Amino acid sequence: MSPGLEVVRAGALTTVQDEGRVGWAHLGVPRAGAMDAPAMRLANRLVGNSPDAAVLETTLTGCAVRPTGVRSVLAVVGGAGCAVTVDGRPVAWGAPVRVPEGAVLDAGPARHGLRGYLAFAGGLVPEPVLGSRSADLLSGLGPPVLREGDHLPLGRPGRVPCADVVPWPGAPAELVLPLYPGPRDGWFTGQALRTLTTAAYQVSERSNRIGLRLEGPALRRAREGELPSEGMVLGAVQVPPDGRPVVFLNDHPTTGGYPVVGVVGESALAEAAQAAPGTRVRFVRA
Repeated sequence: MSPGLEVVRAGALTTVQDEGRVGWAHLGVPRAGAMDAPAMRLANRLVGNSPDAAVLETTLTGCAVRPTGVRSVLAVVGGAGCAVTVDGRPVAWGAPVRVPEGAVLDAGPARHGLRGYLAFAGGLVPEPVLGSRSADLLSGLGPPVLREGDHLPLGRPGRVPCADVVPWPGAPAELVLPLYPGPRDGWFTGQALRTLTTAAYQVSERSNRIGLRLEGPALRRAREGELPSEGMVLGAVQVPPDGRPVVFLNDHPTTGGYPVVGVVGESALAEAAQAAPGTRVRFVRA
């Protein structure tokens, strides 16, 4: 049997992710990729992978896997803080651990944050699609969402030096998003624009990899009607008919017809990926 991982517990939403499919938006293909890219890179560094090696991204409930076809695998669980065990015995979170063949590595439910990252020496190597191994929930490209019994192939460990320890950022108690205005801010009243940068919003339970949906005051339009579909970018703040902003994340559609009141700087989106439902959100002009 070739080296790989057997999925013992899939969790609520666990996917394979790497840096994503950059450069295909003109064909209607979203970017996908790890929502918290810095966490993915740190996890890969700890097991000696290149920064863009494919990892597992978990959502809230974690997952459990078992190495097969290999004597042992160097692994790390990072991102959202959680309890980690190997065959029921506690091991370190955020640091490399050796997992023997047949042993179960279990990343428990998130205690802080939302998305965890499991990296393995050699990386996950399912068949790439358009240059990426990432699962895209919008288009359906890439590996499917994990299910119990799935087998994921592992690559050969490289010679990249491993780090012993790295600093992991904590989950945000409050999410502060730098906002660049436009391109359709003229579609909203002056009061709506003031509200956007002064009011407090909260992360909605309806948020997902496509968008960070917010609960809070609605933004009133200055003009009615709909736009022809136009290109959308990562971090675009689109305002649907209910007036509540949606911040587009990695699996966002490449076009849309609702007005975009502003764009959040990409550097802030890693924190957005770890913002659990109920987290307070503020926009500040960039």
